[in-house]
Amino acid sequence: MSAPETVNSYLKRRAVEVNEWLDRLVPSESTPPQKIHRAMRYSLLAGGKRLRPALVLASGEALGAETDDLMPAACAIEMIHTYSLIHDDLPAMDDDDLRRGRPTCHKAFGEAVAILAGDALLTQAFRVLAADSPSRNAERQVRMIREIATAAGTVDALIGGQVADIEGEGKAVDASMLEYIHRSKTGAMITASVVVGGIIAGAKEDQIDKLRPYGERIGLAFQIADDILDVTSTSEQLGKTPGKDQAASKATYPAVHGIAASEARARELVAEAVEIVSSINADTQILQEIARFIIARRS
Repeated sequence: MSAPETVNSYLKRRAVEVNEWLDRLVPSESTPPQKIHRAMRYSLLAGGKRLRPALVLASGEALGAETDDLMPAACAIEMIHTYSLIHDDLPAMDDDDLRRGRPTCHKAFGEAVAILAGDALLTQAFRVLAADSPSRNAERQVRMIREIATAAGTVDALIGGQVADIEGEGKAVDASMLEYIHRSKTGAMITASVVVGGIIAGAKEDQIDKLRPYGERIGLAFQIADDILDVTSTSEQLGKTPGKDQAASKATYPAVHGIAASEARARELVAEAVEIVSSINADTQILQEIARFIIARRS
C-alpha cells in the first residue's frame, strides 16, 4: 500500500495539470494579435501555487466530480486571479515591478497592453465557463457562473475589497474594516473556488453550507499569512517585492494587531475550517491539509 500523498506533492501535481489545461484554454502566442496573447500567457503561465484551482479540484473530487468536469472552472478562476494580479501591480494601484519572480506584466509589455491583458483574461475566463459540454448540467453551470461572477465583483467581493484597500492607504483602519478588506479582496475568490467544486459535483445544500464557511475561513487565513510574509520574507522567497504594504501604509493584520496576534488568529481560523470541513460526509483530508498548508507556507 502506497503512502498517502502529502499536500505539497498534491499541489505540485495539480499545478502541472492546471498549467497543461491553461496552455490549451488561452490563445497561442502566434495567434493575432500576437502581443496581447504573449502578455496574457506571460502572466498566466508564470508559475504560482495554483491554490484556487486546487481547491476547485479538491472540493469537487471529494464530492464525486470528475477531474475533466472541474478543470475548466478551475482554470477560469486562475485566469480571473491572474487578471487581478496584473491590474493590482499597475502604477495606478500597487506599482510593483516584480511578480512570481520576474518583471510584472506592465514592465514587460507596457501599461496599456497590461491593462488589456487583464481584461482579456477576465473575458476568456467567462468564455471558458460558458462553453458547451456534453457532461455539463445547465442549472449547475449557471449557478457556478453566478458564484464566480459575484465573488469577482464589487459587493463583499474582489473589486470592492480592492477599492476599500486603496481608500484605506495611509489612514487608520480599524479591525472591522481590515477584515472586510481581506475577506473581500482575497477571501471571496478562495471561497468561490471551494463552493464551485461542490456545485459542479452536485453537492447537497447542507454540504455547500459547510464548504462556504470553510472557504471563508481559509480565505481570511491566507491573506493574514500573506500580510505576515510581507513583513518577514525576502523577495526571493515571495517572488514579489516584500515590505510594499508597510511602505504604502496599507491596512494589514501585523500593522493593526501585531505579528503574534495575527499568527494566532490565522491558526484559529484554520482550526475552525478543518473542523467544519471534517463534518462533511466525504473524504475531505486534502481540504484539511490545504487549510493547514495555507499558514505553514513560506511564499
